[in-house]
Amino acid sequence: MFDIEIGTLIPAAQAPAMIPQLNPKGFECYELDFNGVVPEKFDFQRYAEELLPVLDGRKISCMGFYKNPIISETDRKGLELLVKNAKLLGCGTIGAFAGADPAKTIPDTIPQFKAVWEPLAALAEENGVRIGFEGCGGGWRGGSGNIAYCPEAWELMFDAVRSPALGLEWEPCHAIEALADPIMQLRHWAKKVVHVHGKDGTVAWDVVRGHGIRGPKAFCWNRTPGFGDTNWADVFTILIQNGFKGACDIEGYHDPVHYDDMEWTAQVTALEYLKRCRGGISFFEGPQEYRGYQGKRN
Repeated sequence: MFDIEIGTLIPAAQAPAMIPQLNPKGFECYELDFNGVVPEKFDFQRYAEELLPVLDGRKISCMGFYKNPIISETDRKGLELLVKNAKLLGCGTIGAFAGADPAKTIPDTIPQFKAVWEPLAALAEENGVRIGFEGCGGGWRGGSGNIAYCPEAWELMFDAVRSPALGLEWEPCHAIEALADPIMQLRHWAKKVVHVHGKDGTVAWDVVRGHGIRGPKAFCWNRTPGFGDTNWADVFTILIQNGFKGACDIEGYHDPVHYDDMEWTAQVTALEYLKRCRGGISFFEGPQEYRGYQGKRN
């Protein structure tokens, strides 16, 4: 079977109504975004009983909770509740912000990161959950709401808390926004990736060269996969070569061209594109008499 399943990110509260509409289009899994949910007031057991039947055999690939556990005890406790209840949804991955103290530089925030994330990582290990840090953010010298936005921060974070439960929720878009090469970045960090967001970017290099990046002119846009600058066949090749087995969930709702009434047409187009890039739309085992000289796949 395929090493990578292709799904989409949807709000947890609307998921029971949305999933029956999306299943026939070929989405293979779903990330649930719990940002609009108050975990301490949420009945996870009742929700699971409502949600699991409409999945029709598909998986919840990830539970997203993009808050700031470094400075907010409420956010920290909410994340703990997701970790403890993920098994009710058959989910083993959570996407999260690392959080930040906006008044501090990234290096100066690391002691707080360690104090918060060591117990969270231990809780994740205890519950068989992996947590992937989402990569949006900025502000090396202060002002950040999420320190997990660049490789230099990742180095500090993973050195401070050395847990197999912690990794990256990676996408090419955030590298592109920083004018970095996402393929070079992924090749270095692929073994830390626990979940992939299907979101791309486009850089207007003529604007960069003509106006720079500090003026009023936009020079980069978020894009739905297949409409941006990245060759996702390269992305999936690198991930598979590094042993990744998991999901890529399309993070829609950001594309400035295909939005509103074009949102889901673009997402379905991206779904087919990503399936082709991962190796195929539908799995065909084929004749076993001859499969070439590479040997067995692990």
